[in-house]
Amino acid sequence: MSDKEKSIGVKFGVYIQRELIEELDRIMLNSGIRNRSKLLQEALRLFIIENRWISSKEVVGSISILYNHDVGDIDERLTDIQHTFRDIIISSMHIHLDEDTCMLVIAVRGDSQRIKEFLDSIRMLKGTLLVKHSLLAVRNRE
Repeated sequence: MSDKEKSIGVKFGVYIQRELIEELDRIMLNSGIRNRSKLLQEALRLFIIENRWISSKEVVGSISILYNHDVGDIDERLTDIQHTFRDIIISSMHIHLDEDTCMLVIAVRGDSQRIKEFLDSIRMLKGTLLVKHSLLAVRNRE
């Protein structure tokens, strides 16, 4: 693909819930951003960069989990999942945010597919409010 072909944009339509677009517009107004297209291009670039790890063999990084500890047995289930995936977990830190909400930060290193399985198992838990990861591909030193 030539440089000229790369610079040609593609126009497409996207359905976005009203609440989401209203929040986006509020943030744009407060941040001084005036162009939705530019904002969405930046967001898509960030999404691509943040998810390149999936195609890597080995990755390292952190996983942050925000959850309501009063929902079911989520604390016990999170502990059980961590034990199941102890081969990729380096360490973890538990933070009490308020009466109901906790944050768990887990450092991981290992096979990208194994880490994806770990993320999927956490996301399925009832009571999780947010699961955010920051993962980087590990370069092999040979």
